[in-house]
Amino acid sequence: MKEPLVSVHLDDNRRHYFPGDILAGYYRFDSRSGPRVKAVEIAVLWQTEGKGETDLSVHEFFRMDFEAGDLVDFSSPQRFTTTLPHSPLSYDGQLVKIRWCVRIRVFREKASELTGEKIFFLGAVPPLDDWGSDEEEKKK
Repeated sequence: MKEPLVSVHLDDNRRHYFPGDILAGYYRFDSRSGPRVKAVEIAVLWQTEGKGETDLSVHEFFRMDFEAGDLVDFSSPQRFTTTLPHSPLSYDGQLVKIRWCVRIRVFREKASELTGEKIFFLGAVPPLDDWGSDEEEKKK
């Protein structure tokens, strides 16, 4: 049997946001086949990639636990929304990168956890190649 997928969609197919913007969207999960869902977690988070240890911080977190009585109808898309913070901004450096994403985790009885992610960008920090040095600016 094919594993069901968790898909994450952002409103208006946006990928770039600014501090204070509303991040909104929905996720889908086909629960008609396979084991019963025990819980679903929705996290808006950032993490570093690159040299050194990975840092990770969760901006917003929601958990629906079906054993505790939370009910979700997976036959329709499930919405999420949050106001984005002022920092850290997305960054794509040579040694370190800061990546923002929405991560959905579905926990099932007697089965592996399923995960869906959607990466987005917070802020408008230009790529490192666009920075240039003062000496290069003087030569122009």
